[in-house]
Amino acid sequence: MQGPRPVVLSGPSGAGKSTLLKKLLKDYENIFGFSVSHTTRQPRPGEVNGKDYHFVTREEMQKEIDAGEFIEHAEFSGNMYGTSKGAVQAVQAQNQICVLDIDIQGVKNIKKTDLNPIYISVQPPSIEILEKRLRDRKTETEESLVKRLTAARVDLELSKEPGLFDLVIINDDLEKAYSELKEVLLEEIKKTEESRKS
Repeated sequence: MQGPRPVVLSGPSGAGKSTLLKKLLKDYENIFGFSVSHTTRQPRPGEVNGKDYHFVTREEMQKEIDAGEFIEHAEFSGNMYGTSKGAVQAVQAQNQICVLDIDIQGVKNIKKTDLNPIYISVQPPSIEILEKRLRDRKTETEESLVKRLTAARVDLELSKEPGLFDLVIINDDLEKAYSELKEVLLEEIKKTEESRKS
């Protein structure tokens, strides 16, 4: 794959990945690109097909997975999610650092590919704080909340595996978490800026 090294961001729902990403995309407007994942779930209000996700049917997605078009894919809460090779290449073709927001299963799958990204795990200070954040969102049913917390416990346990991540950020202070994130990406950011000047 050509272009800057991609960045894999992982961590349980509610750990603050999206918030950190939004800051990054705002501060480095054209440096980062988001690979648009595929999903078989229904769009939420305000979500745009091709921008938030590629919303596809299970059949369509399975066909592409079978054809080897996906870097990683997983099933979550009865829906399929995945990252296609094309989605990453589209970002790299723009000479942008491709950001992948991926669960722990996906991280393990990507380790088997030639993608060579920077692996970063964003974690909550505790499961209790995570639960509070998820409840405050008011987007979850009790059932889906329990599922997410169970998934989070597994995620946090599995992410302790030595060498799985290049950096683990405990997000208890957003500014501190953000500066840790920027620090580890600085070299790729500089390279990307340089290659644009040439």
